[in-house]
Amino acid sequence: MKIEKNTAVTLRFKVSELNGKLLEETRQPVAYLHGGYGNVLPKIEEALEGQTEGYKVTLDLQPQDAFGERDERLVRTIPKSQFPPGVKVGGQLTGRDQEGNERAFTVKKIKGQEVFLDGNHPLAGTALRFVVTVLGVRVASDEEIEHGHVHGDGGHDH
Repeated sequence: MKIEKNTAVTLRFKVSELNGKLLEETRQPVAYLHGGYGNVLPKIEEALEGQTEGYKVTLDLQPQDAFGERDERLVRTIPKSQFPPGVKVGGQLTGRDQEGNERAFTVKKIKGQEVFLDGNHPLAGTALRFVVTVLGVRVASDEEIEHGHVHGDGGHDH
């Protein structure tokens, strides 16, 4: 079966910097709903369109095609007094960006009475190499299409 709109695709992948430094590798297969649902980066989805089980591809993506360029407007320093007790480096909280959109911010550093936050994706500004192997392709269920994601076996359970 070919990968096309409304197919459930099961993959394994590795993500590394272009210099070869491994950043992430799937331990378990992951599944996504193909066809513009935003479950996978558009350039990866484009490369998989029309392919079948067993297909393997290596893609080098520039930041704009991966997790975007860094936006220094999303780096903030906030008084520690504005946070609940127990705020820790690496923790995440929800806030609003300059356009008023809800966004996750990561606590990068706490120094004295200041908390340094970053609303950029951790890999923003980084060119990345994705090695993707297709493990399976099947027709998505009506419910998966309605929900916009794959259920069970590497997809979302609810």
